[in-house]
Amino acid sequence: MQQQKEARFWIKADADHVICTLCSRRCRIAPGATGYCKVRQNRDGELFSIAYGYPAALQVDPIEKKPLRHYLPGSRVFSVGSFGCNLGSVFCQNDHLSRGTYNSRSRYTYYSPETLVDLAVRHGCRSIAFTYNEPTVWTEYIIDTFRSAKRAALGTVLVSNANISHEAAEELFPLTDAANFDIKGFSEDFYREMCNASLAPVLENCKYFHSLGKHLEITNLVIPGKNSDPAMIDALLDWIAAELGTDTPIHFSA
Repeated sequence: MQQQKEARFWIKADADHVICTLCSRRCRIAPGATGYCKVRQNRDGELFSIAYGYPAALQVDPIEKKPLRHYLPGSRVFSVGSFGCNLGSVFCQNDHLSRGTYNSRSRYTYYSPETLVDLAVRHGCRSIAFTYNEPTVWTEYIIDTFRSAKRAALGTVLVSNANISHEAAEELFPLTDAANFDIKGFSEDFYREMCNASLAPVLENCKYFHSLGKHLEITNLVIPGKNSDPAMIDALLDWIAAELGTDTPIHFSA
């Protein structure tokens, strides 16, 4: 991994430590260490995105697999993933990516944002999606790729847990045409016990994305005995109806 990119969305804590402001965790990162997501590293008092330009997964998918039901139906989407995640979900379906890390024993190919867009066009895709792991951990790369995609008239898609700071969302969300956000369970207790995180920023980001007039669909992975209580699901449905509108598609998955 030769090329490295200085991160955005961070501040100095002191001469040696930095605070990453990309998500609600606001990790305080010591020299040489990475934040919770494992892909943002303090190097000599500056924060770097070690994932930038190094996808761990590239795939052409049907758009319905994201899942998006009402955005460019029947089309193909160029899907891109990396390592890393800012949640600690004990039920993660892609944990080989979300828990994976870049290491010196493996070789990774660098793809510029323009190269990704060229590949998407070459494979007949109508959009490009950041997906599989939690995409917001390499937001800088997504922003640059989405800008390039706009110039090529490609749609831009985000499949995310929506745990991103408002500062970063203000730059990323306006460049995003469609998203599927995962509301994993409609209670703070569930998020704390099962995801090592909080529900509140997820809901705020769902509302903010919707307020921009973007296409939003919601996914809820139903785990029996954890988030399957009918009262919890009814509360989720009521919140979506009130805050996002009754025309918001919802995907319940097993």
